[in-house]
Amino acid sequence: MMKLFTYPSRKKWYKIIQRPVADNSSLEKSVTKILQRVKAKGDKAILKYTREFDAVELKSLIVTPDEITQAENLITDELKTAIKQAKINIEKFHIAQKETVKKIETMPGVACWRQSIGIEKVGLYIPGGSAPLFSTVLMLAVPAKLAGCKEIIICSPPSKDGTINPAILYAAAICGITTIYKAGGVQAIAAMAYGTETIPKVFKIFGPGNQYVTLAKQIVQQQSVAIDMPAGPSEVLVIADETAIPEYVAADLLSQAEHGPDSQVILITTSAALATATAIAIEKQLKDLPRKEIAEKALHNSKIVIVATIREAIELSNAYAPEHLILSCTNALELSNQVIAAGSVFIGNYSPESVGDYASGTNHTLPTNGYAAMYSGVSLDSFTKKITYQQLTKEGLSTISNTVMAMAEAEGLSAHKNAVAIRLK
Repeated sequence: MMKLFTYPSRKKWYKIIQRPVADNSSLEKSVTKILQRVKAKGDKAILKYTREFDAVELKSLIVTPDEITQAENLITDELKTAIKQAKINIEKFHIAQKETVKKIETMPGVACWRQSIGIEKVGLYIPGGSAPLFSTVLMLAVPAKLAGCKEIIICSPPSKDGTINPAILYAAAICGITTIYKAGGVQAIAAMAYGTETIPKVFKIFGPGNQYVTLAKQIVQQQSVAIDMPAGPSEVLVIADETAIPEYVAADLLSQAEHGPDSQVILITTSAALATATAIAIEKQLKDLPRKEIAEKALHNSKIVIVATIREAIELSNAYAPEHLILSCTNALELSNQVIAAGSVFIGNYSPESVGDYASGTNHTLPTNGYAAMYSGVSLDSFTKKITYQQLTKEGLSTISNTVMAMAEAEGLSAHKNAVAIRLK
């Protein structure tokens, strides 16, 4: 089911690191049309597309306080406890990312510093449907609150009965977010990008979604709003040697394959026996998965690669730049220091990627599609902007004046030079 590469030469690596390529040309026209319609018609357009795409007739886009209160009674105590524990861990990890302001005196009388300021208005997109991602509420709302964002809104598609999944509402409520709207898909991205009568325009949009949502985010980024990062289908790469446990590896690969038919999973191993045993374990575990058909389609995009050495495996992984990287091999912690391109790394046989998805504390909103080579996952910094400051004394300006005036004159910017010179007279 997964394509096998046995001791491939480096010349063939480009085939291994290729992702499934989606032709968005046909999507772009329809996505752009929806964006433009919402921009022009506001709530009316959102309600129309909700009828058309979600088969729901809504009277209001707003989630009421009563709906949020009732949500707590619709989920089990076990799930509530799990969500609370995950929130605590995520808060611990992200609050540690706060930076203290450091004033640096670059010259006598010349002080410079930088300060993080929360982005004033942010929008969080939370997918619903067959896999309502209430965990993403925690991953986005917790750092948004810690960063000091003043206005945080959530958009999520309604179920057939016109409600938002209660776990999503509960997770939002314990994070202190009560401004929630029943809007999904491209129309939700458009609403947050442009604003409507009900849904306010934000400065930055966060959150995963299908290919329509992803394309919509990319389009609005060019027009009026920032987004968290480029994104694509979910993916995992596992590096394993003979000490890995095939059943564990198979479970990790399937945990990502079940995300969507366009997801991709890769196993790179130095053990042909491990590769065979893992393939058998995948077939066995796949039979019992509720999302079997989705996982099967993803496995057709996926690969098993047998290489000669772990060093070669690390180099191939760095070339691929996976969203998630699992190191199931001897000296995994030591090997992790050689990783230079990955969204998040899971070290050892007892660090499944699922833990990072939900509750270890790290953020699960990560760069995919090779963007881990140059992008970081969502963090506290994602919800802030960095403002630099400088303050000079009269003596400090005098000390640095010749440097600035010489450079301004050389660039032909006389007014720049004069702004210093006039203060020295």
